[in-house]
Amino acid sequence: MPKENPIRVALVDDQLLVRSGFRMLINSQADLHVVAEASNGREAITSHALATADVILMDVRMPEMNGIETTEHLLSKQSTVAPGPRVIVLTTFDLDEYAMAAIQAGASGFLLKDAPPEELLESIRTVHRGDAVIAPSTTRRLLDHVAPMLRRSMLPDGVHVKAVQSLTRREREVFELIANGRSNPEIAAGLFLSEATVKTHVGHILAKLNARDRVQAVVIAYETGIVTP
Repeated sequence: MPKENPIRVALVDDQLLVRSGFRMLINSQADLHVVAEASNGREAITSHALATADVILMDVRMPEMNGIETTEHLLSKQSTVAPGPRVIVLTTFDLDEYAMAAIQAGASGFLLKDAPPEELLESIRTVHRGDAVIAPSTTRRLLDHVAPMLRRSMLPDGVHVKAVQSLTRREREVFELIANGRSNPEIAAGLFLSEATVKTHVGHILAKLNARDRVQAVVIAYETGIVTP
C-alpha cells in the first residue's frame, strides 16, 4: 500500500500505557497510521475521528461500556453503502467468552494483547484486506473451543441454516473452503477457477448469508455444522 494512503487505525482501550505502546508500534509502519483513540466505549461511539478509521483495535474489558456493546453499537450504524471500520477484539485471555460474543456482534478478528508485534501488525493488514485470510490463528482456536455451544444454540430451521441451504453447489464448495481458512488464490487453485470468479462467488455467499465479512461467514459455518473442530 502506498505510503501516502496508509491504513487508518483507531485504538479503544482504558489503559493509557497499552494505547501508547500500540500507537508507537503502529505508527512505526509506513502503511499504518493511528487516527483516533478512546479510553472507553462511550468515548468511542461519540468520536467522529474514530468513525473514519479503517480498523479498530477494541479492548473487550472496559469500564462504562465494554468492547462487546461498543462493537455492536458501532457496527449497527453500518450499511452496504458505507461499511465503516472493521474491528479486531483485544483480550488478555485466550478462549475468552467475551471475545466470542464480540465476534458474534460483528468483530472481524480476535487477538491476544501479548501477541508478537508482527502478528498484531499483520492482523490489522489482514482484516483491512477483507478478502485475504479469515483471521489470526487465535480466532480459529476460539471457534474450535466454542463450536459445540454454537451448534447447540442453532435451531434446525434457523435463518442461518436456511441461508446455507440456499447456496448453489459451487457456492457451497467455496463456502467450505472459506470456513477452513483458505484465501481466494488458494480457493482458485483448488477449484481450478480464476480469482475473479472466486471473488464473485464469495460476494454472493456473503450476501446470501447476510455476513459482513469472512469471519462472520466462518462463525455461521461453525454454527450450522459445516465445519467441525
